[in-house]
Amino acid sequence: MQNHQQSDRLSWGDTVFLHLEREGMPLNVASICIFEGEVSFEDCVQFVESKLPLLPRYLKRVVPAPFGLGLPSWEYDPEFDLRRHVLEVKLKHGTDTELKAVAAKLFGTVMDRRHPLWDLTLVRGLKGNRTGLIIRLHHCLADGIAGVGIISALLDASPDAPRLPKKKIKFSVPPPRDPLTSLTAGFVDSYSDFVKRILSVMADLLSMAERAAANGANPASDEFVALFPEITAFTERFRFNVLYRGPQKFACTEIPLEQVKAIRRKTGTSVNDVVLALVTATIRHYCELHGDRVTKKLLRIMVPVNLRGNSDPSELGNRISLVPVTIPLNIRQPRRLLAAIHKRTEFLKHMHAAELVSLAGGLIGMFPTSLQGLAGPIASQLPITPFNLVCTNVPGPQSPLYLLGHKLLHLYPYVPVGGEMAVNCAILSYNGTVYFGFSGDAHAAPDLRRMETLLKESFTELQDAVGTRTPDKKPSKKKVRRKRQVVPAAAAPKETAPAPTPPPTGFSPLESKRQPEPTLTIEQENAQTQFIVA
Repeated sequence: MQNHQQSDRLSWGDTVFLHLEREGMPLNVASICIFEGEVSFEDCVQFVESKLPLLPRYLKRVVPAPFGLGLPSWEYDPEFDLRRHVLEVKLKHGTDTELKAVAAKLFGTVMDRRHPLWDLTLVRGLKGNRTGLIIRLHHCLADGIAGVGIISALLDASPDAPRLPKKKIKFSVPPPRDPLTSLTAGFVDSYSDFVKRILSVMADLLSMAERAAANGANPASDEFVALFPEITAFTERFRFNVLYRGPQKFACTEIPLEQVKAIRRKTGTSVNDVVLALVTATIRHYCELHGDRVTKKLLRIMVPVNLRGNSDPSELGNRISLVPVTIPLNIRQPRRLLAAIHKRTEFLKHMHAAELVSLAGGLIGMFPTSLQGLAGPIASQLPITPFNLVCTNVPGPQSPLYLLGHKLLHLYPYVPVGGEMAVNCAILSYNGTVYFGFSGDAHAAPDLRRMETLLKESFTELQDAVGTRTPDKKPSKKKVRRKRQVVPAAAAPKETAPAPTPPPTGFSPLESKRQPEPTLTIEQENAQTQFIVA
């Protein structure tokens, strides 16, 4: 294996995710992959081992700077053991509900910082001749964009199973630095990072001023006057904006990407606008289901924004900013709701909201690392609600991926919850399908699975309002008579929302009803997407 740089520093943004984490409230990005066929655990271990030379950061652990003076560093784990990071779980009943319970339990567990902050859990025994794979990465290691890049690096584009190495790969781990050298390097690196941040802030201010002058930005415009009260209003709490306690629950569903694009084309909006409209309508339905008032209430969604530009999407670390999208929750007409969201996202883009938030974050990052380390765990437990929920949207690969020749059928994303944002949503597109993953605190949203049905209903409502839903084909008269003889219309069961699932206590919850899987056409992702997010 090629020797790489002995150690490198975390950025201040990556370090923030370390400081905000506390026991019981992990800050990981993750995904649930479902493959066709049965994947051998031993073959999976060998396969991952063969990929590690391409991912040297996965051999490194986080080492704090001496006395907390400076930024932490990535250093090779002298006790690296692949079996600590590639694990196996055998389901008792093989249901999708059981798989979600296993994932939720893993998502709520903090990883051991004495070792590299990632793991893969192969889930065997899934019904329908399928195998699950749960991938976890600490947020300091990768954001959502980088996480998708890692999945693409681990999996293959060819259905042909690769040849596994016959001999065990030996990793050359350099010796750790001595404490004095590490302390000196920490001071130098931290001072250099501090200077770079100051220069970056000045450059951002100058660049924003130049763009504002070139675009003729007018803070006194009618649009600014109309939306300014929403932007500056205090965030209102909803039933799921309570302090996170755990354990976690996880729910997921999917819709065809081509049908999302059809709505985008018909309305002149973006894929991200459509996704935000669906999540907003889902939250409104969820609140109304519990009898909560939505009139004159605003929903503030934190939308992470990718700042990589044209750089490599597999670049590790966090390269994101945040955009607060504030949406009136009482807009019930789906098309009007989509238009309102499009208006607000366009306004925020023209106001350079992502750059402003990034600038503010850069100023916060100038505080000493030791002070950030003390303030992080406290801040994560304060009764403060800057946003109601996080909604990420990551464009994934639009061609099938394979693990040892087994096709990746589904790819459900996960975004962490914490603080008073006890319910969040992650969206990821893969191979012609948009996947939604809802993460939530079991006390804040014990019936989180209702989000699956409510999102499907919101999607149907939006399709009907826009006129893009393909009507069901009417059966012939002969088939109608035969159908009525067998199953009278009055006896047809009405679909209802699934019952609440109790907090997972093991790996064997009850069976759940699966949503039908749509037949999809594979095409390259070419949607007009504002706010490509993490």
